[in-house]
Amino acid sequence: MDPALRTGGGGPSQSTLLTPADPRWPETWTRMEDPPDSVSVTGDPALLRHSAVAIVGTRRATPRCLALARGLAGELAARGWLVVSGLALGIDGAAHRGALEAGGATVAVMATGADLTYPSAHRALRRRIDASGCCVTEFAAGTPPLKHHFPNRNRLIAGLAQAVVVVEAPRRSGALLTALLAVDYNREVFAVPGPVDLDTSRGCHYLLRDGAHLVETPEDITRVLGE
Repeated sequence: MDPALRTGGGGPSQSTLLTPADPRWPETWTRMEDPPDSVSVTGDPALLRHSAVAIVGTRRATPRCLALARGLAGELAARGWLVVSGLALGIDGAAHRGALEAGGATVAVMATGADLTYPSAHRALRRRIDASGCCVTEFAAGTPPLKHHFPNRNRLIAGLAQAVVVVEAPRRSGALLTALLAVDYNREVFAVPGPVDLDTSRGCHYLLRDGAHLVETPEDITRVLGE
């Protein structure tokens, strides 16, 4: 276990175990074919029932798309939407920060146990999310960030939200997997176009060719979902 993943003073708060019998269990997860049996939550579990939009993308994001993700998240949070993402570097972190900066709430779906924070660079961000939102995981305490855990995390992101917005992603990426899972769950999928010669635009362009909604402004999202 990498000790950097554990947070000392001011780290993750006590977790709450949530099951489908709990009234705080999100209704959106009841409409999944493969919902979790239970999850551990730090922060406010009641937020999981709030109307949510997921914003996801590559860890190696361009400055343009980091700013765009932050702005979209802030606008959606200011309009009352819960912003969901995966606590990763890049687009995920920008989305969480944008929601918090707008005074809104955000949910981080994690691929580790609730007692760990990955990446460790997001320990301070994790504390802010616990204070104004929640972090959720289906993995037991002490579970490290193993590679095969991330597709499971992505499925919970796609299942929790009413829509998934991919801001920037290469063709082969976890963000694309999240979007394709959202299609399977009958959620709306949105994508932001980018420069045609940039590898991290190719995933978004693939989704757009496949029928995803194009995003230029927050209104492109709220117009489809209803504000």
